[in-house]
Amino acid sequence: MPSHNLAYIKIDDLEIIGYSVAGEETVVAVPQLDVCFDIGKAPDQIIPINNVLLSHGHMDHAAGFAYYLSQRNFCGISAGTIVVPENLLGPMREIIDAWGRLDGNKVPGKLVGVKPGDEYQIKPNLFARVFPTKHSSGSVGYSVIHKRKKLKPEYDGLTGPQIVELKKQGIEIDYPLEVPIVTYIGDTQFVDFSQLDYVANSKILIVECTFYETDHAGRAEAGKHMHINEFVALLAKLHNEHVIIAHATQRTSTAEIRRILKQTLPEEIHGRVTLLMDGRRRRAARVGGGA
Repeated sequence: MPSHNLAYIKIDDLEIIGYSVAGEETVVAVPQLDVCFDIGKAPDQIIPINNVLLSHGHMDHAAGFAYYLSQRNFCGISAGTIVVPENLLGPMREIIDAWGRLDGNKVPGKLVGVKPGDEYQIKPNLFARVFPTKHSSGSVGYSVIHKRKKLKPEYDGLTGPQIVELKKQGIEIDYPLEVPIVTYIGDTQFVDFSQLDYVANSKILIVECTFYETDHAGRAEAGKHMHINEFVALLAKLHNEHVIIAHATQRTSTAEIRRILKQTLPEEIHGRVTLLMDGRRRRAARVGGGA
């Protein structure tokens, strides 16, 4: 039986599964891309995923990282990789070593330290690009980008042998193309992410909007989180086809959050927005209806 009732959202050929409630737990995975953004309490559904991209070290986002590595070993799966802000490498290694001593067995795993501007290769043509956020020391977000080469328009229609001949002559017949698939911003204060083309044009944007009520703006600022007013300003500058909201506060009911989103967001933007935890509600309803 699954350890968590995770939300489930299907977008074309991708599945987004996860759970995200502010201060409780955040874990969001895209199995088809073999990535999990943050680890939460390490639900067993994400243990087979090979790459964890950790945005920052707060407990509700990072608590399960040692369990994730240990469970992979227990299940006979190769050691997982956790990509982390480089300032977290030392403390996380200490935790893994301590758990190994408690458990009586070494916990295998690979920690990769990154900083803004770095890229981590997930698959031959799939990379996670790291960018800064404004939350805790060293906190980052990730854009998963598909890189490929595309034939220059002037060479369209050439036969295979003609292309081979041009290559022999050292002629560059193609150019690099980057397609941002999904971006995970993680916890952050407002930042004008429209300045980052790969964020602004990512097909899927997973982004926090923690606070919604007018008198919660101060709470958002104190905790370095985003308020609905800032969220609206941010989305107005972005071009994502799908926006998934994570990290909502428990101080405001889901029904009230839906009402505020509908009231506050322009209709065109509202049609592209989904609450991550609504995917959990709908899935639970479907399961119950079929029983």
